[in-house]
Amino acid sequence: MYIFCNEEPLWMSVCLKKVSGHIQYKGSWQKTTLHLENLPNEYIEFCRKPLQFDGFSSPFLYKRLYRCHTTLDGFSFDDGNVERKNDISAEQFHREYDGIKPVLLNGLADTWPARKSWTIDWLVPKYGDTKFKISSPLKVSMTFKDYVSYMKQQHDEDPLYIFDDKVSLGWLVIGPARSGASWHVDPGLTSAWNTLLCGRKRWALYPPGTVPLGVTVHVDDEDGDISVDSPTSLQWWLDFYPLLADENKPIECTQLPGETIFVPSGWWHCVLNLETAIAVTQNFVNSRSFEFVCLDMAPGYCHRGVCRAGLLALDEDSLEIIEKNMPCEKENFRCLDLIKKETKARILRPQQNENGKENANGSYNVWEHDFSFDINYLAMFRNRELDHFTSPWCPDNSLGQRGLREWLSRLWVGNPGKREMIWKGACLALNADKWLDCLGKICFFHSLPFPSENAKLPVGMGSNPVYVMDEYVVKIFAEGGPQSSIFDLGTELEFYSTLSEVNSPLKNHIPNVLASGILHLENGSYNIDSWDGKKVPDVIRKCSLIPEKGTGDVFPFGVQSKILFTYRKDVSPENGPDDSDESTIVLLPYLITKRCKGEIFTELRNVLPWEDVLNLASFLGEQLRSLHMLPYPSFSNSDLSDFEQNREFSSANDMDMEFVSNESDIPVEWKIFVRTLMEKKKNVSGRLSKRSDAIPKTLIEKAEAYLPDDFLKLLSIYEENGMKKVGKPWSWIHRDIMDDNIYMECKSCSNGIPAPTSNGGVAKSWRPTYILDFSNLAVGDSINDLIPMHLDVFRGNSDLLKQFLKSYKLSLMRKTPKQGSDDDKYGRLSYHAMCFCILHDENVLGGLFKTWKELRAAESWEEVELQVWGELNNYEGFP
Repeated sequence: MYIFCNEEPLWMSVCLKKVSGHIQYKGSWQKTTLHLENLPNEYIEFCRKPLQFDGFSSPFLYKRLYRCHTTLDGFSFDDGNVERKNDISAEQFHREYDGIKPVLLNGLADTWPARKSWTIDWLVPKYGDTKFKISSPLKVSMTFKDYVSYMKQQHDEDPLYIFDDKVSLGWLVIGPARSGASWHVDPGLTSAWNTLLCGRKRWALYPPGTVPLGVTVHVDDEDGDISVDSPTSLQWWLDFYPLLADENKPIECTQLPGETIFVPSGWWHCVLNLETAIAVTQNFVNSRSFEFVCLDMAPGYCHRGVCRAGLLALDEDSLEIIEKNMPCEKENFRCLDLIKKETKARILRPQQNENGKENANGSYNVWEHDFSFDINYLAMFRNRELDHFTSPWCPDNSLGQRGLREWLSRLWVGNPGKREMIWKGACLALNADKWLDCLGKICFFHSLPFPSENAKLPVGMGSNPVYVMDEYVVKIFAEGGPQSSIFDLGTELEFYSTLSEVNSPLKNHIPNVLASGILHLENGSYNIDSWDGKKVPDVIRKCSLIPEKGTGDVFPFGVQSKILFTYRKDVSPENGPDDSDESTIVLLPYLITKRCKGEIFTELRNVLPWEDVLNLASFLGEQLRSLHMLPYPSFSNSDLSDFEQNREFSSANDMDMEFVSNESDIPVEWKIFVRTLMEKKKNVSGRLSKRSDAIPKTLIEKAEAYLPDDFLKLLSIYEENGMKKVGKPWSWIHRDIMDDNIYMECKSCSNGIPAPTSNGGVAKSWRPTYILDFSNLAVGDSINDLIPMHLDVFRGNSDLLKQFLKSYKLSLMRKTPKQGSDDDKYGRLSYHAMCFCILHDENVLGGLFKTWKELRAAESWEEVELQVWGELNNYEGFP
């Protein structure tokens, strides 16, 4: 036990899990960890006196000790089988290597100043105090001089290395002997280049589908993501490489200073630094890898596993699923049968010439079987029933769904000559052809011009397909499936009706609605029914999408029905609504609005003067004040009675929920609110653990204790005339005030031309004009609208939050006599906001800890709460 507990790998693991941010190596991982614990000197002195044992033997520890101290002089060789090329043209590279096989290129870095000057001795005096990101499962950094000290002292089997994007060429990679990268396929199926400036690297590579010996590939049952278990690069070369027959060995080489290696999309590769090495690397997308990247970003299960790890990464059960769902010809199944029968990794054999003899250069025939890493073949594995806009976002995607749409849209507008390639990629990733077909039907029905070539792709960062044309914007509701979409459009139409009835000033700052309806595909034919949100259209009745009993007849799919619909899903998910409708009718609600003039705030953020940003905060305060003052449909007990009598509480807190039901003075909407929060608190730690690596584990473990034991205390209940009343405002809430939902116009422009300044320059001043995208509308606690706004629009700036509150001027909570003391958390608005962040439907905590990186070292949620939301406690908007 003593020997195992003093093993450096154990202390290294403990240390890296504990540290967050900057770390300074103290000569060993044990000493570094003890230093972080701030132990008294007598404990540290005791730890410096190791005990000695005779007769103890452990093959496991010996092998690891050997790997930690072995030299790598014998690992280099000159007869590798990766081709080396000098003075290659771009045309030759594209024709012979790009997307086909690896190659070592000489001379590309000859003119780089870094090629001669970038050595450890040269970098230390210039960048010694600069912090660099260090490879680790967690985010840690070291100053360069501390890292150099670590390199000289460490004897780690898999040493840490610098992997930082501070250089303009790409990523800077610095590591000592034995460091490197274990077997992997680059993210998003991108291709990569790596230029070595000093040192030597040994590379091993396999083509897509050839899973290396000793590597285990896991395919996630829910989203098809790939995770890989692999030995360290040094362990693989020592323990697995010798077991390979010559014909099973990888393509390999020793990379020398000045050489650039190209790794094609989807290729497995493993790297081992043979001595201290400095390199620059970058992943990239070009015409050869573009379609693979788009397919990898598309929603689905099987195709992602096929793309990222190759066909052999899928087990037999997964292949049977593919056979059932893949619309391909019978001859393709023969390939699947061949895959099932194989028990080994695919083998690369030396390429033979016409006489059947091995080529002199020992080159390899990469594609031995009839199938290949071909986009048309791999695309057949995609489940076409899943759609980019309706499938859950997978956080392991390198871009993410919304980022991919924005990326494709920019490429489409900026590269007219490559639109054929971009369109095919967009059809793979977004089902762009399907949505354009839907748009065409809508435009024809309403006698609108068909979108120009520039407007063929859906745009924006929202969760629904949106098309922006010259004068119109068409939004197709798809998020969450047909039921959710109907409620989203119904609620939005009810909201617009309410604005008109009360003549709210907010209506001057939202897009004008021109038309709305439901596109439905029935028996292979498209039809459209106009719908203003009132009554229940026949096509909805055919699909049995009937609103909750007891809701109003004016807007049957309005906000009341939407809240009850959401409530059923949150509180009783096993009995809640199911969007997996087996009907042959496909429903796609849509909304057509007038296009707003100006630019979205996302595009202007980095160029706006501070005064304009302050004006934006004031504008948002005024508009949210108008929104939160709108009359909203009230609930009655009959709205819930039938539903409650026929359901069983799924929560472990059944008695608490029953207590909420018996609070007769509390409005029904607040009962729904409290019950939903109760349900979301269940297994909150497990849910947060899955959401983001940025959330500190120590805080995740404390989340349940931080949240209220009784959510009724969040309502600030007080008595008036013998009746209990809720001291918090209930209102319409937008729920999605983010930087891509705000439009601004140029104040200093005349007909779009910026006004000249006195010194001959051009000045632009901007004013906010519109708030967009009300598809997430709901009713609830108004403080929820502050969460996306403060984190995304204000980026956590407390001065902007303060400016917003000056214009908002509405009460966020009534303080009760019990909330008078400073230590009462229920009297702190910051506590309320933090609770809603933790229980939020979206991963707002991931964004929070990326904005406030220093809070990853926080010891308590109270510390996070006051840092992020402390300004709310100074707000005097109380009655």
